[in-house]
Amino acid sequence: MTDIRSIGVIGAGQMGAGIAHVFALAGYDVQMSDISEEALTRAMDSITANLERQVRGDKITEAEMKAALARISPTIDLAPVGATDLVIEAATENEALKHEIFRNLAPHLADHTILTSNTSSISITRLASGTDRPERFMGFHFMNPVPVMQLVELIRGIATNEETVETLRGVVERIGKTASSAEDFPAFIVNRILVPMINEAIYTLYEGVGTVRSIDTSLKLGANHPLGPLELADFIGLDTCLAIMNVLHDGLADTKYRPCPLLVKYVEAGWLGRKTDRGFYDYRGEEPVPTR
Repeated sequence: MTDIRSIGVIGAGQMGAGIAHVFALAGYDVQMSDISEEALTRAMDSITANLERQVRGDKITEAEMKAALARISPTIDLAPVGATDLVIEAATENEALKHEIFRNLAPHLADHTILTSNTSSISITRLASGTDRPERFMGFHFMNPVPVMQLVELIRGIATNEETVETLRGVVERIGKTASSAEDFPAFIVNRILVPMINEAIYTLYEGVGTVRSIDTSLKLGANHPLGPLELADFIGLDTCLAIMNVLHDGLADTKYRPCPLLVKYVEAGWLGRKTDRGFYDYRGEEPVPTR
């Protein structure tokens, strides 16, 4: 198996920052890249705040926090990312953008580097086919928030070799998480089940069966879910939910995966959930207030 010592993370949003946090804490050197210096600054601030929270909760020591922060190198340059042993692409859920990232990364890659994508729904086989190493390409799907959630979906494309699979299983074990194998079909396992449930909750709102609060309360108390489906949609990002539903609808050609028109309307309005302060709830006050 390939000995993984250094990690490249492309994308310094919520997922990329969480991935960098977890790997640095586990002892890996991390190159975290983004096209925006501002995004890199926000990501480092977020990582620092989350590590400090872990120190206050006695989950890690202050020395471990400082060591983890010292292992993360923010950069707008792809060259140091390409020189790492394992690259994790964690950009927006947009297939064309992901292909462009891997094309731009190609001239900088070391021969042994393994490529992965944190995509939550896009075909791994298609992404891999645009690179020079489809046999060393996998889906490496972390759950949000990365430092808290235990699962990592490992998705092999049609060309992925066994050595890559076993190497990434070892990496998942080393960072203290649990790997789940999924086949390369639209949205894999978690989002194939979860996001259509969210979409159905939005239809339930759209059709007037329940209000935002009654739908969320019903699932929290009636199904023992920690968050209601509309709260969860806001947390994930309504644009991400819509992108996943579109992948399911296009990839499986089944009308049961048709995105709810109300979800489309919210995304068109730019009300994407927590990250824009408005989605199914308005987060601009002291307490979230339903927007419908």
